[in-house]
Amino acid sequence: MDFTGKHAIVTGAARGIGLATVRLLAENGAEVLMADVNAEALEKAKESLGGLSPKVLTFECDVSDEERVKQAAEFAVARFGKVEILINNAGIFREGWGLFENSQSSTWKKKIDVNILGTLYFTRAVLGHMLENGYGKIVNLASVVAVYGKAYMVDYSMTKGAIVSFTKALAKEVTGRGVYVNAVSPGSIDAVETANPGLSFMGRSGLYEECAQLICFLASDDASYIAGQNYQIDGLRKQM
Repeated sequence: MDFTGKHAIVTGAARGIGLATVRLLAENGAEVLMADVNAEALEKAKESLGGLSPKVLTFECDVSDEERVKQAAEFAVARFGKVEILINNAGIFREGWGLFENSQSSTWKKKIDVNILGTLYFTRAVLGHMLENGYGKIVNLASVVAVYGKAYMVDYSMTKGAIVSFTKALAKEVTGRGVYVNAVSPGSIDAVETANPGLSFMGRSGLYEECAQLICFLASDDASYIAGQNYQIDGLRKQM
């Protein structure tokens, strides 16, 4: 993968999959805007990149704030000149686990605002720019729960299912104009392989870096005939 001369935005970039993706993009030549709601974590994440940090800008951004998302996109275009890559990674995962009958509508709305609307806001904020240039790569982070559904995570499953549908539909609008949209659905992904070994037939968790490899492949010119797809990266997930 070669991202020399390319410019990317990664949301939810302060840790985990987002940070691993930023690192891999930068290692392969890209300049990257890291967006995250946690300003302190964002700066620490940039520091952790060491010698790669000159290739990286940071922007505090709550993806559920439409106006702030517009500002982030405008900032990236102003500083980079172009934005060719968008990785919609930001999302709420752990909040509100439990039986749906006991769930709170305030939690549903928060997940919808971040997981669904945040993805839509950022995509629309950069899409016109990409279409004008006739080139763009958008990778949306969904989840295996979008495919299987998961008890006790009904609202989260719903939001990630929406991301898969959004990806497939948008791809049909823009692929012919040079913008490729795909989704990645992680299973058990963590910092160490031993985090949840019982969840996959491989007997281990996937690593953030392994997920970043798939994301970056789809964001690269190597994925030249792929659009509108949802790729599961789950070590052959066991039934939920």
